[in-house]
Amino acid sequence: MNKTPIYFVPGLAAGPEIFEHLELDTNKYELHFLKWFKPLALEESITNYAMRLCDEIKDENPVLVGVSFGGIMVQEMSKFIDTKKVIIISSVKQNSELPKRFHLARFTKAYKFFPTKIVANFEDYAKYFLGKSLKKRAKIYKKYLSIRSKTYLNWSIAKVVNWNQEKPSKNIIHIHGTKDQVFPIKNISDCIEIKNGTHVMILTKAKKISKIIDDVLTC
Repeated sequence: MNKTPIYFVPGLAAGPEIFEHLELDTNKYELHFLKWFKPLALEESITNYAMRLCDEIKDENPVLVGVSFGGIMVQEMSKFIDTKKVIIISSVKQNSELPKRFHLARFTKAYKFFPTKIVANFEDYAKYFLGKSLKKRAKIYKKYLSIRSKTYLNWSIAKVVNWNQEKPSKNIIHIHGTKDQVFPIKNISDCIEIKNGTHVMILTKAKKISKIIDDVLTC
């Protein structure tokens, strides 16, 4: 039996470790975990970055799975390669699903003043960017948010805030938690809801997410 290739893209500042709790049958699926690399410059477009990331795809018609900013990235990647399915988790399908504070940051350019140097101090980073609810769990998540490059962080934050996709991509499955504080579900349409799932439910609800992925790919 030919295995279905699945390529995973982690969230902003995260490494492939965030997918370690997924339970997918390796007799059915061939799993590949992509890593963030440094943008060519702060001015590099998300389109160009997505094209470069597509160079890592070695299979035809793969499944792309992305979490948070990774969900945005796999949608951009799907514009350049044929995919069997695109699955986004704790992410957004179009810029209208971004919360008001993101639109305000875009309008005021406030994102340019985000103090990325504090990423060296993870506890401050968790409080500032991810919300107070994660501060208590900072020690647990420290190993998962491993990308500390100031250039990458400035670049990725700008790309999220300025993402200009107005309509959802075709062939997309959206999995979203009802307690997501980064991308509140009140702004999200047409998704598979996970009750009490937070923005980091890829860690805390991995079993449920695994079942949804499997169901989607075998139906």
